[in-house]
Amino acid sequence: MSVSDFLSDGVELFATVCVRDHATACPWWERLLGRHSTFDATPTESVWELAPHRWLVVEQRPDRAGGAAVTVFVGDLDERVGAISERGIEPVERETYGDGVRKVIYRDPDGNEIGFGGPPLSAAG
Repeated sequence: MSVSDFLSDGVELFATVCVRDHATACPWWERLLGRHSTFDATPTESVWELAPHRWLVVEQRPDRAGGAAVTVFVGDLDERVGAISERGIEPVERETYGDGVRKVIYRDPDGNEIGFGGPPLSAAG
């Protein structure tokens, strides 16, 4: 991939999650996301394309590990949570807001938070 590949539409979003040890962290992220990274930028930095122009980066930066909080809003929340459970990862928390919007929270072994949000049950499906 070249720089121009990323800039063709003008905006790309990269959300970075810092971990203590890349080799140890990546298998958890692969199970969570259901696949190997889209590409490895460096030997200690893996990148998943979650949707066009939306990227999640897992990077070895021990001095900053454990402080990330990322939320991805999806239309298939229940199916996604079920698939993640089948891969052996369970949420640590579930929230429902006043308008019915839902959020399911996971934490990686370093303590980073990744949430998946979804529409109210009446709007889902």
